Amino acid sequence: MQEQGTISIHTENIFPVIKKFLYSDNEIFLRELVSNAVDASQKIRRLSSLGQFSGEVGDLIVEVKFDEAAKTITISDNGIGMTAEEIKKYINQIAFSGATEFMEKFKEANDANEIIGRFGLGFYSAFMVADKVEIQTLSYQEGAVPAHWTCDGSTSYEISEGGRVNRGTDVILHINDDSVEFLNEQRIQEILDKYAKFLPVPIRFGTKSTSEPDGEDEEGKPKYKSVEVANIINNTNPAWTKAPSELKDEDYLAFYRELYPYSMDEPLFWIHLNVDYPFNLTGILYFPKIKNELEIQRNKIKLYSRQVFITDEVKDIVPEFLMLLHGLIDSPDIPLNVSRSFLQADSNVKKINNYITKKVADKLQEIFKSDRKGFEEKWNDIGLFIKYGMLSDDKFAEKANEFCLVKNTDNESFTIKEYYEKVRDIQVDKDGNIVYLYTSDLAQQDGFISAAKSKGYDVLVLDGSLDTHFAAYLEQKGGDKVQLKRVDSDVVDKLIQKDEKVELTLSEEESKKAADVFEKSIGRADMKVEVDALHADELPVSVTIDEFMRRMKDMAKTGGGMGFYGTLPDNYKVTVNGNHPLVKRILESDAEEGEKLAKQAFDLALLSRGLLTGADLTSFVKRSVEMI
Repeated sequence: MQEQGTISIHTENIFPVIKKFLYSDNEIFLRELVSNAVDASQKIRRLSSLGQFSGEVGDLIVEVKFDEAAKTITISDNGIGMTAEEIKKYINQIAFSGATEFMEKFKEANDANEIIGRFGLGFYSAFMVADKVEIQTLSYQEGAVPAHWTCDGSTSYEISEGGRVNRGTDVILHINDDSVEFLNEQRIQEILDKYAKFLPVPIRFGTKSTSEPDGEDEEGKPKYKSVEVANIINNTNPAWTKAPSELKDEDYLAFYRELYPYSMDEPLFWIHLNVDYPFNLTGILYFPKIKNELEIQRNKIKLYSRQVFITDEVKDIVPEFLMLLHGLIDSPDIPLNVSRSFLQADSNVKKINNYITKKVADKLQEIFKSDRKGFEEKWNDIGLFIKYGMLSDDKFAEKANEFCLVKNTDNESFTIKEYYEKVRDIQVDKDGNIVYLYTSDLAQQDGFISAAKSKGYDVLVLDGSLDTHFAAYLEQKGGDKVQLKRVDSDVVDKLIQKDEKVELTLSEEESKKAADVFEKSIGRADMKVEVDALHADELPVSVTIDEFMRRMKDMAKTGGGMGFYGTLPDNYKVTVNGNHPLVKRILESDAEEGEKLAKQAFDLALLSRGLLTGADLTSFVKRSVEMI
């Protein structure tokens, strides 16, 4: 048997096109060929189970070998094999069934993503790295004759009788000069670890050394010897392919360590995905400990298709806020191009996206309801994730409103609804607005917190990287009457104004004089002085920044679309308590002494805010020593 022929292509040579479009991702040739070998192995197992193959299936295995001197890489399997006619059909015809259309489309496309997708070119990725490819194969069919196919990267091929004596296929790549990097044990191991780690048929690549018991030494201590064993790349039955009922917590944790061997922390909990309608999807998503800063850890969720690694760029499938999770998803229903690395527009992708979001929300709600105490203890590790989801995904937010927590300065936790009920009758101003007071820095704003608590008010802690945006969310969802004000954005009586009016003991002339003294002693354009009527036991001077301006500036820092506000200078309000005894004393002192006292009171207010630094702090310390 010998035959020569030409692959049916009616335009220019397709092989340079394959190389041109896939060259940047040329390592995928090994994934494609190993995946094909696994498919062939599974087919013989399937035929046997259906009674269409009565022979001995044996131990199915795929083997990868390389010969640096001969410049070859060989992928072997003992699967279904092919006849010469099947080679012509599957290699020469089907793989090129869309070749003419392919060639027409690539001329106007910007990149491979637009044109490669349904042309069955996986096998031909071999020509990215090889200038000649051989197939030695023997079909499982009784009486089959071994076949040998060769192609040198042109449209010409040759088929002759092969030399294989056992069922299965060898694909031999004669590596070209530009791709000798792949004739390296470490490089091949790296690619197999990446793409073949969980394939369902064992993948063998050479051998590895391991230790095994070898009796005892003279002191009775165990001895070990080094032995060479087959280097099996993959776990053929990974956790996500099993039913959740088969797995215990330690199985999920062991699989997490398999996925992320260098991770220092264990996950908090996980979700096992398993759905077969209206699409097929399996996988496990883990909740890691998330620090109190926004770090989107891309490339932590991996996408597989039938246990073959596809990509870790999953932003089209997984909502952005879920990119904080770790784990993997496996779906044969996600459309992919030939390199299997880019997602195409498809309705299934949106459905899968919605399904994963719902499953995550359901899992969090289940944990909250079944173990609220445990949920509260984990809040510092998952709160950022939940808030991010609520801010970026309305459907997630609908469910999360029931389990999202807020904490106060006494470290008590409340759901959003519970907190509303807690403060609705206490923290209501004269206009009927319900005011949530919050702190972004417990230490620096302690004086303001104490002042608020002395009035019987509660103070929330919103000190995370997203909390400026989350404060706006709480206002929006709380309705027209809910307002959030940072505890240091004004004196407490102004934050929650009541009907009761405190009378100012100063005359209009005295108030103006007090304001002039403070303005002169402060001497700063960014500090606007106001004399106000407060209780005599409150601080003589407070320095605050307007809630709206400060929030807009904070949003600008975190990319909240408020860039204009980020360019504006800070402007503060200096509230002088006209009813404080110190103000009377300043008015009764001579000009020099009055300004000195005013400056001291102002600097104390700055000091309490952490705003007194540099030369101003040095002057304050020196002045304080003199006054003592």
